[in-house]
Amino acid sequence: MTLMQEEPAARRLLPGLWERLTLELATVFDAHGICAIAAREIARCTGCATLVGLADSFNQHYDVWISNRYGEVQQLRWNQATTSFGRLLAAGEAAWHSKYELPAQEVINSDLWRLPREGLLSVPLPFPRRELTIGPAGVLCLVDPRPDCLVEAADLQLLATHLTIYLDRAYLRQRIDQQEIEFAIVSDISYSITATLNLQHIFHQVADRVRRTINSETISIGLIEEDGDILFVDDLMGPLFRNLPPIRLGPNQGIAGWVATHGEALVVNDVPADKRFFSRVDEQSGFQTRSMLCIPLQVEQKVIGVLEAINKQKGHFDKNDLRLMQAIGGPLAAAIANASLHTDVLAEKRRIETIFASMAEGVVTINREGIITAVNESLLTLLRQEEDHLVGRPAAEVIETETGGLDDFLEQVFTADDEFPQLACDVSQGKDEYVPVLISGAPIDDEEGLANEAILVFSDLRQIREVERMRDDFFHNIIHELRTPLATILMYARLLREGKARDDKAKEDRFLGVIEQESDRLQRMVRQMLQMAKLEAREIQRSSERVDLGSVLAEILPPLADQATEKGLTFLQRLPTQDELEVIGNQETLYVIFKNLVENAIKFTLSGSVQVSAWRDNGVVAVEVKDNGIGIPTQALPNLFKRFYRAKTAVERGIAGSGLGLYMVKEGVEKHGGTIDVKSAEGKGTTFLVRLPVAAG
Repeated sequence: MTLMQEEPAARRLLPGLWERLTLELATVFDAHGICAIAAREIARCTGCATLVGLADSFNQHYDVWISNRYGEVQQLRWNQATTSFGRLLAAGEAAWHSKYELPAQEVINSDLWRLPREGLLSVPLPFPRRELTIGPAGVLCLVDPRPDCLVEAADLQLLATHLTIYLDRAYLRQRIDQQEIEFAIVSDISYSITATLNLQHIFHQVADRVRRTINSETISIGLIEEDGDILFVDDLMGPLFRNLPPIRLGPNQGIAGWVATHGEALVVNDVPADKRFFSRVDEQSGFQTRSMLCIPLQVEQKVIGVLEAINKQKGHFDKNDLRLMQAIGGPLAAAIANASLHTDVLAEKRRIETIFASMAEGVVTINREGIITAVNESLLTLLRQEEDHLVGRPAAEVIETETGGLDDFLEQVFTADDEFPQLACDVSQGKDEYVPVLISGAPIDDEEGLANEAILVFSDLRQIREVERMRDDFFHNIIHELRTPLATILMYARLLREGKARDDKAKEDRFLGVIEQESDRLQRMVRQMLQMAKLEAREIQRSSERVDLGSVLAEILPPLADQATEKGLTFLQRLPTQDELEVIGNQETLYVIFKNLVENAIKFTLSGSVQVSAWRDNGVVAVEVKDNGIGIPTQALPNLFKRFYRAKTAVERGIAGSGLGLYMVKEGVEKHGGTIDVKSAEGKGTTFLVRLPVAAG
């Protein structure tokens, strides 16, 4: 085909076309509208069917506008694989393409080549192709141009250049509009996630909005733990992952691990083909990862996690998606860091509050003006005060000491450099009652190093004083217990040496009997002290031998029954004749336990009865020692099993003892896995109940 060369007609035609295009496109900023107008006007002016085609943003298809010579426009969408625009684009300039010169198969399968009878005069869009052009690839074609259309290749290139200017303007406007939308989205997301310090709220707000904005199937967030592993947020993983263990990737493992290690974003539109892809998660869940956009979440150059968009719904992830994800990633990383820091601060605050509230010592914080700002429960109990009566009031007024106020001591605390002042005094509990305490103080410095607050710790010294009393009583008792038998032994030994029992066999035997009895008494005391020393050194352990408590009690009780009878007491024993009372333990220790209990019952019962009972019940062997002796004061019960402790009633009545018997009883019972309970009423008697596990089998 030969194009007609009529210069005057062509020159008249094209200026009119440009004028009409300029007028109509002046106010059009939509690329599709520009293509439709261009196809219509060019077809009208040239008298030829005109086609304008543009690739979509995902390069999957072409949007095509076809106008007949009368200006009737039809819009179509052709699949990229069947358009056959590749040959036209490859030409790089306006050219004639004959249908008869093409392979038959290409013509048959092509949407484009069904249009012309003979061929196309086409030019690529944009034209000329240059760095500043921002639009997608496209074509402008005249279909079977007639000889009288008077349009040559050079004229078509001028039209393409003219059209490119308007298309670039439209795409630039579209980009600006898109950036405004993206900016609004990023601003909205940033505001939402910075308005909360709850990590779960942040995750859900970001995931849903980013997924819709990026148009991806799902969003996942992984946070880097202290060991370097990436742990993904369970709530965002979807239903396929609900019954699976949490997803965890090691350092540099998978695409996410690579991004976290290198601190670089990554766009992978064919994930299965990427060697970095960790496929085990897909295999376990049944999920299929096709494409992925992954960015690092960084705070001050430190990567704290990754943000992933998975499976683009249409097309592939592109630079625009990456730019948008990175714009969101910065505020998201900051929000996660702030929320994590807030969580840590709250946890530390709760930990300090728990320590403050649960301390056995009384604790109070006081500001520089001497006003109490906080107290714990132990201090309220110690002072017998209510919190409202203390907090907000001057410490020197509401915490009374026997020697005066706390003003001087508080001044020492606030001015102390490296030492921590202490004050031993008695503080008031009200109603002229005082309790001995040791007050330790320390200043609390602010960020500028100024001591604007102080903390005081009140240590109750009553227990220490009680221990000191018990220690003194113990030594007095030991001295008394040793001095009496030693004096008796020494006296009778001197009588024998002086011949006071010479030629008097009965008197000699009596003197020797007293010496022997007092020596046994000393030996028992020494044995008891050695037994206690072994308990302290944990040398007495629960052995694995089977011990029949019935036999042990049968050995212990007869001589003790004689002691009770000689004292004028009624002695009762109720031991089973058929039940097995076997336990696992050390026979010597069990002997000491029950002998001590029965001896104490006889010792502290001035008149009345002592009863020993044993039985087996629900997997335990129970032994009860009951008396109606002097009883134990209620206030003495908490200290009853402490080492060296002796109740004041026993001391006042002159009943001898070292304060070690019940201590060794409790230690021995607990070493055998048992328990001991005591019930007592002063003046009415005491009952001890020991429970030991029955020997298996």
